[in-house]
Amino acid sequence: MSKSILEAKILQDEAAAYAWVEARIWPEGPVCPHCGGVERISKMGGKSTRIGAYKCYQCRQKFTVKIGTVFEDSHVPMRLWLQAMFLLCSSKKGISSNQLHRTLGVTLKTAWFMSHRIREAMRVVGVEPMGGEGGIIEADETFIGRLEGVPKQKSGSAHKNVALTLLERGGAARSFHVESTRRADVEGVMRANISKESRLMTDEGRHYRAIGREFASHESVNHGAGEYVRTPTPLRAITRSSSAA
Repeated sequence: MSKSILEAKILQDEAAAYAWVEARIWPEGPVCPHCGGVERISKMGGKSTRIGAYKCYQCRQKFTVKIGTVFEDSHVPMRLWLQAMFLLCSSKKGISSNQLHRTLGVTLKTAWFMSHRIREAMRVVGVEPMGGEGGIIEADETFIGRLEGVPKQKSGSAHKNVALTLLERGGAARSFHVESTRRADVEGVMRANISKESRLMTDEGRHYRAIGREFASHESVNHGAGEYVRTPTPLRAITRSSSAA
């Protein structure tokens, strides 16, 4: 992890941290979270005024950019929130609440609170299923980091976190932390996120066989034979083959 990045101004200066967040939440200027007004809003000044405070003269309410975000009702400095986000997103093996506690100099309880709020904000909700008629969805899993409290093993992946990723060819990807590669853990995620009209592409893993029958088609590559990508068979050919059988 680059020390120079952690020393960036938005991660060390509170005013700069607020300005960075405001530019992303209010790209066209401050918006009152109480009345929705965008006019007659002034930034409050004075030595005793907290950083990032505004007042709306339409509803006479005070507010900051924290309202309506994961930062709301938190006394943790904004710069520490941004540091925590950077650490969580840039750590390839993940980062525990204990490590956040030691790195940021906050209590373990605060580190736990911050990490859970950040992860919740990153959760994908209220989105349409991926794919659709003619769409191709690739599914695969990988093993990263180490499970807390589980000793490292010389071989195997039982001590690691399991991440399942769904990728729409030519489109977006979604990644999920799952308990294991068992059917029960994988199938629920796939049913909730992939349209039934999609064509599914996976490796030869057994946990994909049953769920594959629920989609328009299911084909798998053979990693054992050095195959890692394949153009799907035309649906007409699959239909004719099924009819002949």
